[in-house]
Amino acid sequence: MGGSPANVAFGIAALEHPVDLATWIATDERGRRIEEVCRQRGVTLTPGSQGAAFTSVAHATLGADGAATYVFDLEWQVAPVPGLTAYGHVHTGSIGAVLEPGGAQVREILTEARRVGETVSYDPNARPSLMGRPEQARRSIESGIALSDVVKVSDEDIAWLCPGESLDDVVRAWGELGPAVVMVTRGGEGVVVRATGTGEQRALPAPAVQVVDTVGAGDSFMAGLVSGLLDAGLLGGPEARGRLSRATLAAVLPAVDRALRTAALTVQRAGAHAPTRNDLGEGHVGHSTSTR
Repeated sequence: MGGSPANVAFGIAALEHPVDLATWIATDERGRRIEEVCRQRGVTLTPGSQGAAFTSVAHATLGADGAATYVFDLEWQVAPVPGLTAYGHVHTGSIGAVLEPGGAQVREILTEARRVGETVSYDPNARPSLMGRPEQARRSIESGIALSDVVKVSDEDIAWLCPGESLDDVVRAWGELGPAVVMVTRGGEGVVVRATGTGEQRALPAPAVQVVDTVGAGDSFMAGLVSGLLDAGLLGGPEARGRLSRATLAAVLPAVDRALRTAALTVQRAGAHAPTRNDLGEGHVGHSTSTR
């Protein structure tokens, strides 16, 4: 559902989980290229994903420190997702969960996913140039948070969405909306993780690496996190949701470690590199829950 979730889908597929992508592209040259990249990465487009009049574009510019800024030319909808009950987990985020009319359609999909027992993860991944005033974006984002089991947000997102509020206060408040796990990435400083059920919270450092650029780093973190939680049986259906709601921080931390390591590998290479299990020094997975 948009460029950020596409990167997450590629990352999850690279970690050997079956993934479908619900998006909104055209059958123009750019759309055909996206479809081919998805095919090469092992990601299948859901029916209706190619109904757009033109394929949206994001232009990334790198600063001297390797950080990326973006300019967009887009129009966003998402078709109803057929066969939703066949999936164990749904991920969404960024522009696709906020920009209308597609944002409302995404929230309908999340509501249905919750109804049929699927788990949901969400990364607000705020884009101020497209999301309007922060107080308006916050209302939409918090409606998505309330439908989610796992939320990953950056400290930059919090600074824009919640000016004057402390990170700890925001993490606690968002956990009370419904998600079992809320975490805040802080670039090279690592991540703050909170388990809502137990109230445990911890700051974890990021691996010390040489940064080439940060393109796709947050998406790579999200892919590693979802992968780790799927492998731990904490995402992927109603039983997994129950386990996650009761999980201690210690139960979640191995997945967070995988997320930190995948992001660290990504920033050491140009572009949105999606690390594999071999890159992480891990063995292959046998069977895992499908993700959309």
